[in-house]
Amino acid sequence: MEIIEQLNWRYATKAMNGKRIPQEKIGRILEAARLAPSSNGLQPFEIIVISNQELKEKIRPAAFDQQQVTGCSHLLVFAAWDRYTPERIDGFITHTAKERGGDPERLERQRQSLLNNFGRMDEDGGYAHAARQAYLSLGVTIVAAAAEGVDGTPMEGFDPEQLDALLGLRGRGLRSTVIIALGYRDTEKDWLVNLKKVRKHKEQFVTELN
Repeated sequence: MEIIEQLNWRYATKAMNGKRIPQEKIGRILEAARLAPSSNGLQPFEIIVISNQELKEKIRPAAFDQQQVTGCSHLLVFAAWDRYTPERIDGFITHTAKERGGDPERLERQRQSLLNNFGRMDEDGGYAHAARQAYLSLGVTIVAAAAEGVDGTPMEGFDPEQLDALLGLRGRGLRSTVIIALGYRDTEKDWLVNLKKVRKHKEQFVTELN
C-alpha cells in the first residue's frame, strides 16, 4: 500500500522551491534508475545529472522557459545512443563476461544475435529503440523519487538539438531523449498542488482476460 500512497502523492510539479535534495536520496534514485530493465540488458543510454545552477540557467531557454529546470535541485537528462554499433555491442559482451566471469568468446552466440537484431538497424531505428529503453528507466526513476518523498517532473518539452549542443552529447554518440526535474514542490506558487489527481477508472484502463 505504501507505494500506492506515494504514487497518489506525486504529480507533475509545475513549480519547485530550489531546496537541495540530500545526496543519499539522489544516490538511491540514481541506483534505482541504473537497475531498471532494458532490452537484453544493453542499457543503451546514459543519465546526465545536473546540479550546477549556472548550467541549469543556460538550459532553461532550451526547455521553453519552464520553471522546474531552474527551480529543481537536480535535473536528469536521459541521453540515448544515437545508434547501435559493433563496438558498443562488443563492449557490452566484454562487460558481461567480466561481471559474470569467463571468456567473452563463450558469449559469441549472444554477440552475434545482438549484432543481427540491433547492429543492422539504421540510425533512426536504432535511436528510437534506445530511446524506449531510456523511458523504462525514467519510469523507475519517477517511482523511486516518490518513494524518497522527492517530486519528479518528467519533461519532453525542450529542444533536443539545443540541449545536445549545450551538453556536448552528439560528439559522444548520444541524443537527449527526455529530462526529469527532481526537487520539492513550491506549495505557494504551484497551481496544481491541491488539485485532485485524475486518472482513468480501473474498468476503463485494465482489461482482464481470464
